[in-house]
Amino acid sequence: MNITVIGTGYVGLVTGACFSKMGNKVFCVDIDEEKINGLKKGILPIFEPNLDTMVKNSLEKGDLIFTTQIKEALDNTNIIFIAVGTPMAEDGSANLDYIFSAASDIANNITHDSLIVIKSTVPIGTCFEVKKYVEDILFEKNSSVKIDIASNPEFLKEGRAIEDCMHPDRIVIGAEKQEVFEILKDLYSSFVINHDRFVLMDVKSSEMTKYVANAMLATKISFMNEVANICEVTGADVRQVRLGIGSDRRIGYDFIYAGCGYGGSCFPKDVQALISTAQSNGYEPMLLSNVEKVNINQKKVLVNKVVDRFGDNLNGRTFGIWGLSFKPGTNDVREATSLVVITSLIEKGAKIKAYDPEAIDEFKKSIDNQYLKCIEFVNNRYDATTDCDALILITEWKEFRNPDYNLLQERLNEKVIFDGRNIYDKKIIQNGFELFQIGC
Repeated sequence: MNITVIGTGYVGLVTGACFSKMGNKVFCVDIDEEKINGLKKGILPIFEPNLDTMVKNSLEKGDLIFTTQIKEALDNTNIIFIAVGTPMAEDGSANLDYIFSAASDIANNITHDSLIVIKSTVPIGTCFEVKKYVEDILFEKNSSVKIDIASNPEFLKEGRAIEDCMHPDRIVIGAEKQEVFEILKDLYSSFVINHDRFVLMDVKSSEMTKYVANAMLATKISFMNEVANICEVTGADVRQVRLGIGSDRRIGYDFIYAGCGYGGSCFPKDVQALISTAQSNGYEPMLLSNVEKVNINQKKVLVNKVVDRFGDNLNGRTFGIWGLSFKPGTNDVREATSLVVITSLIEKGAKIKAYDPEAIDEFKKSIDNQYLKCIEFVNNRYDATTDCDALILITEWKEFRNPDYNLLQERLNEKVIFDGRNIYDKKIIQNGFELFQIGC
């Protein structure tokens, strides 16, 4: 099949690359000319394991075409995916400017009947609003072109997006017509050869499914972080509690690790958008509102522990930071705990040495310049500990899991570790280290 994907951000780029891998011809469209020129050369704007190889292979075969010319793409396709960003607006709702900009471009350039599929995460009812918006423009142009609309939310985990796309747990499709279901089932058939993983539903339920999936996962994380805080004041160990409850098949082990808060482009934004949707429809979502509040507070837990150990005045102190991205396997620092921890420590007078295997450049773009002068970025994890008063682990990259404690002892001014993800064994205390963890 020939497909257009509008938007070459995280979702659009991964989606386009995976569709092209399966033999489809994919036009990836973006208005950012610099980005498109880079992609034509195989230069990716994001880090995602194995994505660069997949993109380069499809480019060489001619199955993946990057362009700023939407008419070129639409003239050669009849399935159009909208995969642009829906950032959080000031009031917490989803900003749909990019969605309707893409819809306008489609309406003003389309020349034949087509299916528009919204893959972006959008509030309930957006698909129908887009359909009406496009049809109104076509009517004004006296165009005979007909369009159908579908919702097909993505469920990609950063750091494992290729695996998730090529071997999905489920493929959710929301549509009004049986023929639309059949078109998309045919398109995705090569991804689900061994098992039928299609979940077919109405459009609004499909839109809601994406929000609820992320809100449920965020709720599990915030719940376990609250449990960790209770464990800490009562003397229980949240890691042992996790094993005790995770063995219950109704609960499971996934997403019940205590830590220093969630971040990224999805959970914070989508939880807030679902709250906003509920409120705009006259319902106050008490549980979801507190999920977000717990997470905001959890990002400050490491800072509070540092203050408890070193005092509120951190002038003359330097802290080594391991991990800047919001999770391992990505260079994404949006809503990352590292931003809260580092800015808070600097405001208290501290200096920072920071290391991350992938996210340093993105972090530099995401933090105010007033803080950058207080941060030294290094290219080796142990260089981030030299002459530091403590090590603070924020992101649990694999290379941080088994450190050389003898080397840490030599480099740190004081043998103090703040473990924001509870990955270290308390046995290191036997080596003279002070280990501060969350809920244990």
